[in-house]
Amino acid sequence: MTATLNPSDVERVVRDVLSRHLGNRTGAVASGSASGIPVLRSASETETPVAATGKRNPLVVNISARHVHLTQEHVEILFGHGAKLTPEKDLYQDGYYAAKETVAVVGPRRRMLPNVRVLGPCRPDSQVELAFTDGISLGIELPVRISGDVKGTPGCVLMGPHGVVELKQGVIRAMRHVHMGPEDLEYYGVKDGDHINLRVESPGCTTVLEELAVRAGKGIKLEVHLDTDEGNAVNLEKATKVELVKAEPCKCRH
Repeated sequence: MTATLNPSDVERVVRDVLSRHLGNRTGAVASGSASGIPVLRSASETETPVAATGKRNPLVVNISARHVHLTQEHVEILFGHGAKLTPEKDLYQDGYYAAKETVAVVGPRRRMLPNVRVLGPCRPDSQVELAFTDGISLGIELPVRISGDVKGTPGCVLMGPHGVVELKQGVIRAMRHVHMGPEDLEYYGVKDGDHINLRVESPGCTTVLEELAVRAGKGIKLEVHLDTDEGNAVNLEKATKVELVKAEPCKCRH
């Protein structure tokens, strides 16, 4: 399916894929978009950074909106033979970017999220990262996974201007996490794979988010990633202070 698809071709392909997923439960596809699939309004793609002060290394907390990672093979199926991702905006971590390209993500409820941003560079496996409420809307029960851990996860359909890709797996809710370099690991007294808590002070909504996964690497800036649901729940946009706090060992008696 590398040829250019017109709207009627797209609808036919999506109907076929959804029929395989749902059997005779697909029924008629509701109207509401060019492909006959109801459209869900896309969340804002604007990063919402909040920086902590008073630390040796600055801490930045970003909301990571729904997005897609693609293999080069899938880039060419979705956007045309020989296509490559086009960087549009650099992300906080060096070498990573939001691409100009977007795709529609179609779930088993015959609804789709349009214009979901593709992030680059390409990866060995395609992956879709959504918030909990996105999964409810699409009818996908999202497992919470570290990015890249997609074995046994649900799939979906991706629609681009030149083709359609059916993912057998790869749809997740990304576990909240913090990126750290070697100096940050030493400063906070943690190692890769550990968990740490994030305290967020915001008007009327001071909250501690527990068990952020520590993801370490050289050349990495100190940065927390939350999804849109988590960011909204703690009123991150209005936050006045954020800090990482080591989890205290349990002192309860068993």
